[in-house]
Amino acid sequence: MTIFGKRLSEYVAFSKPFLGLIVVVGLARFALSFAGVPNSAAKWFSITAVIWTGVLYYSVRVHTSGFGSYKHLLPICVLQSLAAQVIIVPAIVLAIFTGHDNIYSAPEYSFGSDGKTWVHVAAHLGLGTTIGPLVGWLVGCLIMLAAKKLLTKSKDTQGAVRA
Repeated sequence: MTIFGKRLSEYVAFSKPFLGLIVVVGLARFALSFAGVPNSAAKWFSITAVIWTGVLYYSVRVHTSGFGSYKHLLPICVLQSLAAQVIIVPAIVLAIFTGHDNIYSAPEYSFGSDGKTWVHVAAHLGLGTTIGPLVGWLVGCLIMLAAKKLLTKSKDTQGAVRA
């Protein structure tokens, strides 16, 4: 399967460090919650923070490494979101079946409502795999644009100094 001229495996290999980190942080967050650690402590293991750090990193890295351009950032954002949903959705489903909240179904992380619902699952499957990556991609495109301008300006300045 190719996406924008690159195989899916190329995107996975390129973004593997953050994909792995998303899974590790997500599982750690769940394990802490499951072990009875208060959500106020477990919340510091944030998948969202890792994803946004990944967006920032790959927005610069895609261009500077020669991996691609704006369009090549989109599949990376989608992969990051999918990695997160692989942890979050089963945790919510577990909470539904057991009737016990975990950090992914607690009301404080479900917009103040009961997070043990199929609507919550559907929102993660629908919005978490479409709107979320698109927002990350749009922000990433702005970061990439700024990085390109800064790198071009830096090269122009270096060229003028050498002349």
